[in-house]
Amino acid sequence: MVAFGKKLKERSIQEWQGYYINYKLMKKKVNQYSRQLQGGSLERRQVLKDFSRMLDNQIEKVALFMLEQQGLLASRLQRLRESHDTLQEEPNLSHVANLKEGYRAVGQDLLKLLFFVEMNAIGVRKILKKFDKRFGYRFTNYYVKTRANHPYSELQQVYKHVGLGAVVGSVSRNLHELQNKGSYLSIYDQPVLPLQDPVVDSIRAAVDRLTHSTNFLNFMAQHAFIMQQELPSPQDEEEAVEEDRRYHFMSLLLNLVNTFLYMVNTYIIVPTADDYSMSLGAAATVCGVVIGAMAVAQLFSSVYFSAWSNKSYFKPLIFSSIVLFIGNLLYALAFDFNSIAVLLIGRLFCGLGSARAVNRRYISDCVPLKIRMQASAGFVSASALGMACGPALAGLLQTRFKIYKLTFNQNTLPGWVMAIAWLLYLVWLAISFREPALEPEESHSTSKDSNNSEAVQDGNLEKGIKQPLLITSEEIEEQVEDEDESEEASEESRAPVNSIGAAYRLLTPSVKVQLLIYFMLKYAMEILLSESSVITTYYFGWSTSSVAIFLACLGLTVLPVNIVIGSYISNMFEDRQILLVSEIMVCVGILFSFNVLVPYTVPQYVCSGLIMFVSAEVLEGVNLSLLSRVMSSRLSRGTYNGGLLSTEAGTIARVIADVTITVAGYFGRDMLLNVTLLPSLVTCVVSIVATCFTYNSLY
Repeated sequence: MVAFGKKLKERSIQEWQGYYINYKLMKKKVNQYSRQLQGGSLERRQVLKDFSRMLDNQIEKVALFMLEQQGLLASRLQRLRESHDTLQEEPNLSHVANLKEGYRAVGQDLLKLLFFVEMNAIGVRKILKKFDKRFGYRFTNYYVKTRANHPYSELQQVYKHVGLGAVVGSVSRNLHELQNKGSYLSIYDQPVLPLQDPVVDSIRAAVDRLTHSTNFLNFMAQHAFIMQQELPSPQDEEEAVEEDRRYHFMSLLLNLVNTFLYMVNTYIIVPTADDYSMSLGAAATVCGVVIGAMAVAQLFSSVYFSAWSNKSYFKPLIFSSIVLFIGNLLYALAFDFNSIAVLLIGRLFCGLGSARAVNRRYISDCVPLKIRMQASAGFVSASALGMACGPALAGLLQTRFKIYKLTFNQNTLPGWVMAIAWLLYLVWLAISFREPALEPEESHSTSKDSNNSEAVQDGNLEKGIKQPLLITSEEIEEQVEDEDESEEASEESRAPVNSIGAAYRLLTPSVKVQLLIYFMLKYAMEILLSESSVITTYYFGWSTSSVAIFLACLGLTVLPVNIVIGSYISNMFEDRQILLVSEIMVCVGILFSFNVLVPYTVPQYVCSGLIMFVSAEVLEGVNLSLLSRVMSSRLSRGTYNGGLLSTEAGTIARVIADVTITVAGYFGRDMLLNVTLLPSLVTCVVSIVATCFTYNSLY
């Protein structure tokens, strides 16, 4: 367990140590300000002024050193350019090789500078967060707004890495020219065919980290909630080779197809679930239980699949495919058995085959860092596409025929189609998947850590007995520093937790609020989707095809909305601002959905549903982005990881929503809409209030 201050010292470049921000000094000043404010010897205005000046000075030191290093790199590139021009006149293979090595050497030094910038950027963010947490101010918001867009602010050098892009471009372009002698194309003419060079790849990966949350792929990757390592750690060539050895494109594709098929399987029954329930002698609102049975089983499958993926990826996927094949077969046969029990058992089996935890884990552990962002975005895109294709496919299966004693109609065909799909997928999986070599896990003994902690406490107690009762202010300050280091160390430790209880104890108020928001949006979306067939049939007399088209149109909005948010909106506003506005819009959509006007019209239902669904999709992406930042790094890996916690929160919400639909059915169809929307409204209002209380801690 190492605090950030110690990590900064350990990972800093030795010859550049004097140019990093003095994180320890600033943290010491924050503690000093706290004591002075409590003692009344300092005013708040003076604290803000002094801290701003100190932080400005630290950032200026970093920025000026960056400019100096950029100048040195530029001088080296200029000399290489002169040699390159000479080479054009007198070609020489040995000189070409030397020139390539010269550019690669500049690239290696540029990579060091990029890591230097990133470490300092993280340090600035952490000290601002610590200041806000200690004093309850919104100082970060003020500081960033006043500095980031000011023409003379050095903060732009740190956070927008001004000038480094030109150096990256020069190294990339010249290496491309040297490797493609005789070609008339440049890197600017073929952006889809980037230069394949280890140094350039490493530089691109470092630049991508610096431009965190400023492009569509990054936004989509955060939507997938595949947590990344926060502190930079330059990979050596052996680590890069090991990552490439573990990576297998076909295996990644199989994981993405698994994600797509599972989402199709989830939503393909929604348009016909009420009709299927009635054909088996149950009420139409039992569709809530039929749809929710899958989510109930997923509560348990998420845990065992997460644990299983510690040892294998291939076996869980095989098991998932077999269970889903059986589940869909039972779902299809329930009609001929005339049994609602068989129908529910089939859906439970489908939920037990949910391998999304394995899909996420595979991308996180087995895909090289340089393409992990694209793979994560692919995971979200596959989910969105499956969500749209499920209802659309159900709308196409409007036929009825018999083969022997087996009935094929709009109710059973979704089961038959998905059973065949999973069988074909199982064969493809068995032939093409390659099990990656699993990394040996470090054993973390909780009991040992606990005993060590108790021993330290006992030692401190005995030491305290021998110490004088009166200690100096310097010793008090050192004790405060030690306590602060201990608190930060517990936050920064990357040892995975080994129980759900330990994971829960790591949840701060900010994390709990984000999980509440995730619960709320999943509940609202499940209510909208699961009861759509019952509501539209009762109020508007829609057919199954009409319901399928409506749900498919909702699903098709996911990717365009994420493109707009990820490419534009997230660059204009802070994530927490988008979060709050999205929550309010979800609330507006819920309020607009209530049946208070007679008659209830199609435009009201469609518009309110669209507002609610689109706002919830925006909210989900931003919510998971913030959750990955405020959640402890100990929850980034292991069985009980952050992805599992968010999945469980969303699954519980879906289960409760589906049960609510079934229970509300006892009040009659005319009351169904308002009764199911009321919990959504209450939860949404509570989440908005909770967000306002924790708004200052969301960075």
